[in-house]
Amino acid sequence: MDLKTPISKLHRVGKALETRLAILGIATLEDLLFYYPFRYEDYSQVVPIEALEEGTNVTVKVKIEQIATKRSPRKHMLLTEAVVYDETGRMHVVWFNQAFIGKVLKAGETIYLSGVVKHDMLGVTMQSPSYEKVVTSPQPSPLHGEGTFTAHTARIVPIYSVTNGITQKQMRFLLTQVLPLAKDIRDWIPEDILKKANLEALEQSLQSIHFPSSTEDLKKAEYRLKFDELFILQLRSEMIRQELKIFKAPTLTFQDASIKEFVVGLPFELTKDQKIAAWEILQDLERIEPMNRLLEGDVGSGKTVVAAMAMYNAILNGHQAVIMAPTEILASQHYETLQKIFEKYDVKIALLSRSQFQILNHKFLQKSKSGQKKEVIEKIKDGIVQIVIGTHALLTEDVQFKKLGFVVVDEQHRFGVEQRKTIRDKSGQKNITPHFLSMTATPIPRSFALTLYGDLDLSIIKTKPSGRKPILTRLVEAKNREKAYEFIRAQVAQGRQVFVICPLITESSKDEKQSISLDERKTVLKEYEKLSSEVFPRLKVDFLHGKLKGNEKDEKMKKFAAGQTDILVSTSVVEVGVNIPNATVMMIEDAELFGLAQLHQFRGRVGRSNYQSYCFLLTDSSSQSALDRLRFFEKTLDGFELSEYDLQTRGPGEVYGTAQSGMMNLRLATLQDTQIIKLARGLARGIEFKNYPSLKEKIRDWEKKVHLE
Repeated sequence: MDLKTPISKLHRVGKALETRLAILGIATLEDLLFYYPFRYEDYSQVVPIEALEEGTNVTVKVKIEQIATKRSPRKHMLLTEAVVYDETGRMHVVWFNQAFIGKVLKAGETIYLSGVVKHDMLGVTMQSPSYEKVVTSPQPSPLHGEGTFTAHTARIVPIYSVTNGITQKQMRFLLTQVLPLAKDIRDWIPEDILKKANLEALEQSLQSIHFPSSTEDLKKAEYRLKFDELFILQLRSEMIRQELKIFKAPTLTFQDASIKEFVVGLPFELTKDQKIAAWEILQDLERIEPMNRLLEGDVGSGKTVVAAMAMYNAILNGHQAVIMAPTEILASQHYETLQKIFEKYDVKIALLSRSQFQILNHKFLQKSKSGQKKEVIEKIKDGIVQIVIGTHALLTEDVQFKKLGFVVVDEQHRFGVEQRKTIRDKSGQKNITPHFLSMTATPIPRSFALTLYGDLDLSIIKTKPSGRKPILTRLVEAKNREKAYEFIRAQVAQGRQVFVICPLITESSKDEKQSISLDERKTVLKEYEKLSSEVFPRLKVDFLHGKLKGNEKDEKMKKFAAGQTDILVSTSVVEVGVNIPNATVMMIEDAELFGLAQLHQFRGRVGRSNYQSYCFLLTDSSSQSALDRLRFFEKTLDGFELSEYDLQTRGPGEVYGTAQSGMMNLRLATLQDTQIIKLARGLARGIEFKNYPSLKEKIRDWEKKVHLE
């Protein structure tokens, strides 16, 4: 077996367990090896029975005197009871509804028990402790060493985030099979950097993160693995920074008079933040060094018009401009928005995606769809089309530009190194790279942005255009759910539309809600069936989830945008960029499961017109910290303030949700690891990649894994 071996090849992994592991993102042995525990329980102190104290979490090493399973007459459950002893005394143990334990454990066997100590009429007892037979390794191994090895007791025990049908014991059992392969992993960090950073070997860190011998070993492992996560981010930023020094960009002179005329002609006045951001971008475009800037703007802050100003400046300099969106519906929205912005100007705008191809005010000569698509591509290549709006269809081989000078990447967070090269090769100019502007509506605090996007300059739009009514946000208790439904009926009667967001929920073995589901369709479809048949039988209700095909999702969103659907029940697939001005109510189920930044993105799907809009947070949680977070959200409309609050309390993985935290691949590291960030940045800066080909290879592999495109 090697690291690429499918997880199904492990001992005791059948089809059902393979499917459940896939939900956790575990398909290969490598995936399992890098699936870290999220916490630990310290059972490393083995205590004699006579020294056991009430309420303590301990491990005992005992021999079984007797064990039997019987049915409880009162509670209709099976009890497996045992009497165990050591040199200092006896104790009573009971397990509920786990009859198999009576078959697994036999009188005379020596076992470890880990759990909470109680004192009752029987004396010292433990209820449902973890158990493990004492097994002596016949020979030393990379995992076991010499002598006794335990995975579930008598040690610092790893606890993993799991889904229904997977137990902690199963996870640990699988890890014991995989960990010996850690020795086969080539340490990707060069020896000289390992020494400078005082890092232990990767093999040792992987052993210790799963089965630490001591808290000291665990700290060393966490330090090494956190460094790895942050170092790859900094290396990638450094690679792009160095790459930008090699290539020249077209000098797009600031067309002062024309841009001022453009601004005066807008049907609204730009905010101060918009003016500052536009000025920063226009200044960058004049330089021979390629612009590499991130434009951050809260939902509805007016980023598109700022990008449009820069695109217009590129056109005035004789260059083409591109705006790339992650989905067809977002590309269509940009096309419609830019049509309105440029309606007074003679600017040729085209839309090109998988199924959409249009040129503004152009009559196609071809009747077939394939012919029309070819016509759009030809006019882009000839330079007749000045602004192109599209999806990743623009990265296909047949799309070429005549003179591309400016690229806007919307809500894709980062273009990978390969995507940048593809665009550069299509620009129509040898050894010239276009200026790049990335846009995001996710309000990322500056500290976070500098970690994630160390190679980018930042422009931030905080203030929103005047005239928009603030969205009213309310925390709705279970007893008031019917009132919320009544309010929705009234809104739909006035011609408005509604979003209902469902999280993906399952229960972990510790009864902690996890944002993972065996089938996200079930969550949405269950809510859809309830709302369409029981709650709103007279209204037009539809559903949306991530398992639908791309064209199905687009079709449902188009129907909603056209007003053909009253209520759309969805998972978080609607969180980015969708613009439905007629939608006025956002109802979020189990709101406590989302990060505040995600909730803010949902809230931003409404309030995009002059109608008063509302956001309802539904929760059954009794957790004080969860309710405090939701109350903070209820009274705070500033996305940057919300992100800062959530980063302090929950960390980046939970703040931005799995999709967006995945782009960083931060499993252990957080923004609070300032010393490691500083060290990683210092060691990455100025590194000569020609001397480290393995690092370049690692960066490209990393980009593929985290789906930056």
